[in-house]
Amino acid sequence: MVFWLGVIALAGAGPAAATSGGEGLGTARGGQRFGVGEIVVSYTDHRRGRSLTTVIRYPAAGNPARTDVLSAPPARSSGPFPLVVFAHGYNITPNPYAPLLRAWVQAGYVVVAPIFPYTNPGAPGGPNESDLVNQPGDVSFVISQMRIASAQHHGILSRLIDRRQIAVSGQSDGGSTALAAAYNVNYLDHRIRAAMVMSGAYIPGVGGYDFPAGSPPLLAVQGTADTTNNPGNTYHYFGSARSPKFLLSLLGAPHLGPYTDQQPYLGIVERETIAFLNRYLKQQPGARGRMWKYGNVANQASLRT
Repeated sequence: MVFWLGVIALAGAGPAAATSGGEGLGTARGGQRFGVGEIVVSYTDHRRGRSLTTVIRYPAAGNPARTDVLSAPPARSSGPFPLVVFAHGYNITPNPYAPLLRAWVQAGYVVVAPIFPYTNPGAPGGPNESDLVNQPGDVSFVISQMRIASAQHHGILSRLIDRRQIAVSGQSDGGSTALAAAYNVNYLDHRIRAAMVMSGAYIPGVGGYDFPAGSPPLLAVQGTADTTNNPGNTYHYFGSARSPKFLLSLLGAPHLGPYTDQQPYLGIVERETIAFLNRYLKQQPGARGRMWKYGNVANQASLRT
């Protein structure tokens, strides 16, 4: 069941954080940048008894805007566009991540950010981290809803999504959510073609991270001064993952700021993630080379495989 909401505040529309030039500003193939349209939808998974308010940003017609435009006409003639599902961290909503998600949209991606029902700040009785084990299933459910919406003959999302090109991403517990959806045998969603895990880790007490042959390409991002997610957690799963895989180390960076508002890290993350998506979802020539350029910045970041 789907309900359309007119609650723009949930999406955190507002001025975008400043970014540096190049791919980090949301440059698509041929240098094209898109405006950012936005809708907020409530999806109900009756089988699992879960409701997900979901912030959907999509490439919009017209000039790129500094703010999201509610129900803006989609740039359908330039699509279909790959899909990125983003998972927020514990005790936070997708709102603070808006500059990063907006940059992906400007680069030509539909970006979907569900608000998990029991780990967001407004959860009944307060957030409950034990619900983390249910969130990879929420990601798969949202992917299905996006594919259904794109297959419809009418609506903003009609014919807007490339159902074959899907990535997952997330930060902190959201990174753990994305990691499980892409690589854990208990949650594995074979529709996922790439994964970007930011300051994430294995879900505690959950086995099954087998990284089978043919696993999606991985971009792991980790601040070296992160005291919430010990960098060793990222190094552990990264060491087990199969190639192609990349580890972006943000030198001296903490847990949350590099993915919300802390420069220069946010600009580096924007450029690197867009180059990664352009390489593995759009198969864009030269994108892998740009990954090395954007991921190696003196005293700020390093990239390795």
